[in-house]
Amino acid sequence: MLSETGRGFNTGSMRTVYSPDVTCARELIVDQQVTVNLAGDVRLLWVLRDILGITGAKYGCGINVCKACTSHINGRAVNPCAIPVKDLQPTDEVTTIEGLPATVGEDLHPMQQAWLDHDVAQCGYCQPGQIMAAVALVRRGAAEGREITDADLDGLRNICRCGTYFRIRQAIKAGAENI
Repeated sequence: MLSETGRGFNTGSMRTVYSPDVTCARELIVDQQVTVNLAGDVRLLWVLRDILGITGAKYGCGINVCKACTSHINGRAVNPCAIPVKDLQPTDEVTTIEGLPATVGEDLHPMQQAWLDHDVAQCGYCQPGQIMAAVALVRRGAAEGREITDADLDGLRNICRCGTYFRIRQAIKAGAENI
């Protein structure tokens, strides 16, 4: 659980992750609550990366600007670098890029496959956050009964320092067709 009194969140669909020590692999139990006792102002990103060893959510800026850490809480795109653990509820489900394929019961989520098909990644650092933001955008559009528009894509604020925005947009449109 997270905060001074031990609040918690569910690991949702997270699967196998690796600790910062590459020689030591550990399993996160799917759909189980994680309990970590720490100060309530600690950001969720540090819990994910430093305590749980889930490193797919990247540290970029730490101030909710670059969006490299984009993950989902209850299916909504959020930036864990800006979320103090005291704001999490025991029923919150946190999903990072590691758990995204499990949300569709596949080895790769359709958006991840679209990223590969469109050769999006260059350095790759921002890609987990880009994919998580894209999936949330596509799901939101589907829930509203509409397709993703260029205006929707213009609203994404994830930074790609390599400038692969054209391929990112192509991949999002292709991935949306398979979600």
